[in-house]
Amino acid sequence: MTSTARAPEPEIVNEKDASRYTLTRDGVLLSVLDYRDDGRTVAMTRAYTVPAFRGHGYAAEVVAGAVADIEAAGDRSVDAVCWYVADWFEAHPDKAHLLRRR
Repeated sequence: MTSTARAPEPEIVNEKDASRYTLTRDGVLLSVLDYRDDGRTVAMTRAYTVPAFRGHGYAAEVVAGAVADIEAAGDRSVDAVCWYVADWFEAHPDKAHLLRRR
């Protein structure tokens, strides 16, 4: 009999008190997205992946999770302050409606 155990799925959590979304797997921090929320706009200021876990798409995953969370709430726009977040929105034009109009 062969084992087909799969690694647990990463979990995205909005840590509101710390103004960040985190991506973890089995309690291990993989990536972080820092933000500032003024009640109308969520300014995504920094996407960071722990160096040991870079190159696996974790930053994209935490940004996608945060964007989905903001979109589901429906009461905020996004300001892509971080270059990585701006690039993510360029690659996902279907989410451009969430961007703050300047």
